[in-house]
Amino acid sequence: MNGLTVARWNPLRELDQVFDRYLMPQTAVNGHDWRPLVDIRETDEGYRLDLELPAVKPEDLSVTLHDGVLRVAGERQAGNEEDSGRVHRSERYFGRFERSFRLPKDVDVDAIKATAKDGIVSIAVGKSEKASPRAIEVQAA
Repeated sequence: MNGLTVARWNPLRELDQVFDRYLMPQTAVNGHDWRPLVDIRETDEGYRLDLELPAVKPEDLSVTLHDGVLRVAGERQAGNEEDSGRVHRSERYFGRFERSFRLPKDVDVDAIKATAKDGIVSIAVGKSEKASPRAIEVQAA
């Protein structure tokens, strides 16, 4: 018997390969190399943006606010070039990235905090007091 084996055809695997090759280009918009994934949540107190940024040091990040647009930018360095062995597949993105988010008018620009833990950068944006919901007591006339 020769070294050939019969591989079962898997249309989903082929679809994944087409998607990876043609629909997910290595270069994202605006000349940046990739775009980190983000979750955005709203509570009564404010908003929270969680960006997935493993292997990015806080000192390699820039978080700025200008004209109501919150901008997160930075760079993820490629792995150690001195690693021995042949790479068979590499799916992680490296290089420069940037994400921008237009904030609603009800935010308190002085109450924005960014923290990094376990590869997630969380940005908390508080709502201004005047925008917070409140109960209004109805009084007898």
